[in-house]
Amino acid sequence: MEKEIIKEYTKGDMTIIWKPKTCIHSGVCVQQLPEVYQPGERPWIKHQNASKKQLMLQISACPTGALSYRIKGKSEEIKINKDMTTVKIKPNGPLLVDGQITIIDADGNEEIKEKTTAFCRCGASNNKPFCDGTHNKVGWKDS
Repeated sequence: MEKEIIKEYTKGDMTIIWKPKTCIHSGVCVQQLPEVYQPGERPWIKHQNASKKQLMLQISACPTGALSYRIKGKSEEIKINKDMTTVKIKPNGPLLVDGQITIIDADGNEEIKEKTTAFCRCGASNNKPFCDGTHNKVGWKDS
């Protein structure tokens, strides 16, 4: 599998981690903290515009885990633990699989996902089998 691009934004002892290929551009981050998340600007995350607590709450609402965070002194990223795997169909959007899953690609490479994974339903993603938000650009709707 292709190496994943990861962007990190540090504020004090907290580092916000953004994984662009995981992001489906649902807009939850922009809706909750528009003063922080500004997609048209670079850098697009202006973490200084919110408190650590506000950032942590918003990041926990990210539907795909494209946003996560790490606190200095902790050994790994903060993740939401779930005992069950659930599948949700997002209207006019991806299939959201919540929980730990193992994905095996056509070449037999394995990848473990531990939060929400968005799978493309429209067929237009440039990051198949994952959703990249292209359904919004092409105007795909459930039939």
